[in-house]
Amino acid sequence: MEAEAAMAAAAAAAATGAVRVEKVRGRSAVTRCFAKYPLKLIAPSKAGRASSGAAWLYAITYGGGIVSVSRRIASSSSPGLQSTNQPTGDIISCTVAVGDGCAAAMTTQASTKVYKAVDSKCSEQVLEARVGEDALFALIPDPVTCFSMARYHQKQVFHVFPNSNLVVVDWFTSGRYESGEKWNFSFYKSINHILLEDQPLFIDSVLLEQSSNFSIADRMQEYNVVAMVILLGPKLKHTQDQMQDEVKKMMSVQLRPPTSAGGRYSTRSQPLHPQRPPIIASCSPFGRMGTGMVARITAVSTESVYSFLRHHLAALEPFLGACPYPAS
Repeated sequence: MEAEAAMAAAAAAAATGAVRVEKVRGRSAVTRCFAKYPLKLIAPSKAGRASSGAAWLYAITYGGGIVSVSRRIASSSSPGLQSTNQPTGDIISCTVAVGDGCAAAMTTQASTKVYKAVDSKCSEQVLEARVGEDALFALIPDPVTCFSMARYHQKQVFHVFPNSNLVVVDWFTSGRYESGEKWNFSFYKSINHILLEDQPLFIDSVLLEQSSNFSIADRMQEYNVVAMVILLGPKLKHTQDQMQDEVKKMMSVQLRPPTSAGGRYSTRSQPLHPQRPPIIASCSPFGRMGTGMVARITAVSTESVYSFLRHHLAALEPFLGACPYPAS
């Protein structure tokens, strides 16, 4: 226990942010909230309904985004907070501890902007979260938006118990695509690990990098948003089942093959290259007895993914006191 406490203390010392949520008078309360430049953490007292007893956190970066600069922090002894071997720019690392029986949500006020890399430096974000027994932690940020020539790497590690509950939304856009800047960044990598009592339960990695043969834009075609939603834990079982059923129905309609020749609607000519659906989604269970579920989404527009998240995560409102991704 002493070694574990020392490791946690070392991780917190190296981090640019540290949060602890504990039970205070029957409610989940932020009992520690530390942040230093370039990270700022806000813990509003009235983010959701008081009856939910959940704590909310907003992560903000000074300057409205992540900048490629030469500053670097010392590496932590904690594996979740170790930096990459990439030439690094801005590094933001944060530890979150959600105590037993607590509920907490962590979000952003806008998309996380990653600016152009300087001297091929890679900007980084690292998060390590520990979710206690019968606790709920929802990581529900706005998307990452990498500008032209940006280089970005993020790693998120979640330590859970068999009865912990976890929601993770991890998503990114093609850039400022409404201004014609689509998939022009140089490098993007996102890693998500879930450890169940320190044993790997879920490991995922997404990598996009420009190639001499095919650019990212060539591979992504007309799609501008990629998202992943992780739902884990007994409190979220109903949400998992509902999302899987609705996604299956949605995709069975969108991907239905055209009517064969001679059929009832054969007089209507079919296009040689059918238009791709504006949003594609799939759901897959993971873990023992399917205790977790991961949904993967790609879409033409950011608004359609916001709508998807708003609808399918509305069931979290009783736990968090507010609906994630409310309509603006």
